[in-house]
Amino acid sequence: MDVKALEEIAEKLVAPGKGILAADESTGTIGKRFEKIGVENVEENRRAYRELLFTADGAEKNVSGVILYDETLRQKIAGGVPVPQFLARKGIVPGIKVDKGSKPLAGAPEEEVTEGLDGLRERLKEYHTLGARFAKWRAVINIGDGYPTRYGLEANAHALARYAALSQEAGIVPIVEPEVIMDGGHSMARSFEVTDAIQHEVFRQLHLHRVHFRGMLLKPNMVVPGYASGEKTTADQVAEATLRCLRRNVPAAVPGVVFLSGGLSDEDATAYLDAMNRKGHNPWRLSFSYGRALQHPALVTWGGKEANKAAAQRAFLKRAKLNGLAAEGKYDAKLEKELHA
Repeated sequence: MDVKALEEIAEKLVAPGKGILAADESTGTIGKRFEKIGVENVEENRRAYRELLFTADGAEKNVSGVILYDETLRQKIAGGVPVPQFLARKGIVPGIKVDKGSKPLAGAPEEEVTEGLDGLRERLKEYHTLGARFAKWRAVINIGDGYPTRYGLEANAHALARYAALSQEAGIVPIVEPEVIMDGGHSMARSFEVTDAIQHEVFRQLHLHRVHFRGMLLKPNMVVPGYASGEKTTADQVAEATLRCLRRNVPAAVPGVVFLSGGLSDEDATAYLDAMNRKGHNPWRLSFSYGRALQHPALVTWGGKEANKAAAQRAFLKRAKLNGLAAEGKYDAKLEKELHA
């Protein structure tokens, strides 16, 4: 394991004013998004859409890395250049989603556990050969009456730690993603309690598995009330609760925290990140690893039509720019209307 190389990649992914584009939707997930805009879910359309994002002129100003799906990692840009090589030439680090999705946890079907550890060492070696330099594994933590249980938390944290150790062994920076799902009517206090519990267990397991903290990144949820709770919160309240949780659990050695956007609106995901960075005095860089919150305006604008490509790229670049500003605590909601990419 080349520790220095891992550290350099991790630092590059959280460079000031930059964050990660999560373009690793499974074929089924992107199919649901295509269905809403009337686009057929075939490989060529998936390639064309993602190429639209990757080739946007100047994307590298605010995008440090891209998480790819296995299919995309093996594809080529229209000019014949493999996607990982194309991104690397732009100064964007290619990454790869390596988990196989979550399934019901045996003995606790209301909870989930992520699969994909079998054969992971060999897959990571191949992904490194193909150009991937970081990876992502997502654990799903549901909140309900009586769960998550200690059993569920430990099962997911253990899998995340095993994945992270294998990734670093292969020369790949692991992004560790314990996502607390915010569906449901639970309170913000309950969200904090569960987020705190899973982060605590994750870092306990990472330590046991000898993961090098300076060569990894954390991808957590922000602490918000359940979406069906009706509880109202401000950006400052979300920032305070989220930072309090991180400060209780995340070692200062971890170079960066790249938040997921979950079910947040584009604007809320940006505003909450900005509020956290405005508070300052954090040992880690706070940035983004957004999927829908970066892509949604571009996807709707594109609509599967080549004539809309330039407009869709402008919509994507605008969101990347706004989130880049938020990653430095320089976002202003007025820019939502004023900024033209």
